[in-house]
Amino acid sequence: MLFIKDVKGKGRGVFTDELIKKGELIEICPMIVMPAKDRKFIDQTKIFNYYFLWGDTHKQSAIALGYGSLYNHSRAANADYESYYEEEEIHIIAYKDIQAGEEVTINYNNDPNSQTPMWFEKG
Repeated sequence: MLFIKDVKGKGRGVFTDELIKKGELIEICPMIVMPAKDRKFIDQTKIFNYYFLWGDTHKQSAIALGYGSLYNHSRAANADYESYYEEEEIHIIAYKDIQAGEEVTINYNNDPNSQTPMWFEKG
């Protein structure tokens, strides 16, 4: 149901080839959790663009396996993610109906309604 495709100006993105209904679980992504002390080193690598802040205090970082670290950001996201720290996984859930051929996006602010610009957004 999911596939990767290049998105102009964003790199790779996750798309669906079938309708995903609002509230439907899209993916469960196992996480590779890294200690807080390693974050300063990770921030100097390409991984900086792919990790999630992790843990109750967001001092750790984690890479999502599966397609998890490839979902692009949108302030008009059609999916959301829920973090499960104990289980070391995130769940990607449809925030609204997502049509076949549409890119699945999440709001990196962990709130699909947040309009707070991310550091990489222009303007």
